[in-house]
Amino acid sequence: MKIREFDVRDQDAVVDLWKECNLTVPWNDPYKDIQRKLKVDPDLILVGELSGSIIASVMGGYEGHRGWINYLAVSTDHRRKGYACAMMEHVERRLIQKGCPKINLQIRESNTEVIAFYEAIGYGNDNVIGFGKRLEHDNPEMS
Repeated sequence: MKIREFDVRDQDAVVDLWKECNLTVPWNDPYKDIQRKLKVDPDLILVGELSGSIIASVMGGYEGHRGWINYLAVSTDHRRKGYACAMMEHVERRLIQKGCPKINLQIRESNTEVIAFYEAIGYGNDNVIGFGKRLEHDNPEMS
């Protein structure tokens, strides 16, 4: 798998991957998420390509205090081959180069498979409660 920076021509394939991996929700427009990311550290949205197809993605972020991971995805046909680890290692290196001292991420408590993956690559539960406030309402049901 070749890891490279996201290109706008990858947009549909990446959104399809996120949908395949159940990473999208009705109240977040994945196309808007990509457009927002391209305005801030576009070098931290990465894709994994195999035989000309996008099979993996990760979106990193760093605001000067902590790094964040979003949209780590590997196509269901290509899981358990080390691709998720490779994507994480690549984005971690980029965050380190930016001076990032720690990475945070959020996982739904019910997603035990993903929790086990992150634990296996050195992440741990910080025992904090995640809070959020929606500032943009793409879906009227979420108002």
